[in-house]
Amino acid sequence: MKTSTLMLGMAVLIGATVGAGIWVANTLPSPEQREKPEANYQQAVYSALHFKPAIESADDAQCLACHKEILNDKPRVSSPAGARAENAKAWYQQLTTYSGEQDSFHRRHLSTPFAKQVMNLKCNFCHQGHDPRDEAPGTSATAPKQTDTAFTLRKQVNPETTCLKCHGQMPWQNMALPGPWMESKEAFQNNCLLCHATVRTVRHQVNYLHANAIEEAGKTSGDACYGCHGGRAWYRIAYPYPRHAWPDMPAETPDWAKERAMESEARFAILPTGKK
Repeated sequence: MKTSTLMLGMAVLIGATVGAGIWVANTLPSPEQREKPEANYQQAVYSALHFKPAIESADDAQCLACHKEILNDKPRVSSPAGARAENAKAWYQQLTTYSGEQDSFHRRHLSTPFAKQVMNLKCNFCHQGHDPRDEAPGTSATAPKQTDTAFTLRKQVNPETTCLKCHGQMPWQNMALPGPWMESKEAFQNNCLLCHATVRTVRHQVNYLHANAIEEAGKTSGDACYGCHGGRAWYRIAYPYPRHAWPDMPAETPDWAKERAMESEARFAILPTGKK
């Protein structure tokens, strides 16, 4: 009798142990789940993609996996006071190259028809990393130094090397024009290529622009050129574009151009087909 009771007790214990093992196995994450844990906010903030060198080779899909709202969000149809957007013209709608309703900042640079026609902007064209601890130089071991002139206080991008390229003033004085382009364009039939068919003919040869499309658009409307060369200026200064050598380029360099680079930044160079 005791033996039977003992055997029964052992069987119950073994069964319970096996059952508990099955339950534990069923509740533990699978190997696939363990290999790809769900990132929390802090882990995402300190993702390697937010720092160099990973940000330099990041593609848009990697950025938009977390920041897709920048292309989904659109401006209000009307203001809180009731003024409708369709009844007003935003500053970027003033030139003939823009068509359609008001749109968001990022969409105007990445996904609107004219942006895709003439530009090839990527997220990391502007966003070259972002240390979330601070946006002021010299505050930590990893922050930019106080002497870093490429750092712009409290900004997540450096506008002097990005925004200014397309939002600076037009230096019409350097071109010997009689006045600002909006005042003198009729004298040139609103056609920049009247002069630039032979002057500074090596242009737009960078990976963030569609050079051929820009040239074709420029033949149709001077606004296609002026839009990025003064027509949408945010700044009081002009961008010092590099002077790429062109055929029959004068040997003498004008005083205003003596400090100019002769090549675009390496990260914007057009690489041979097949290379990244």
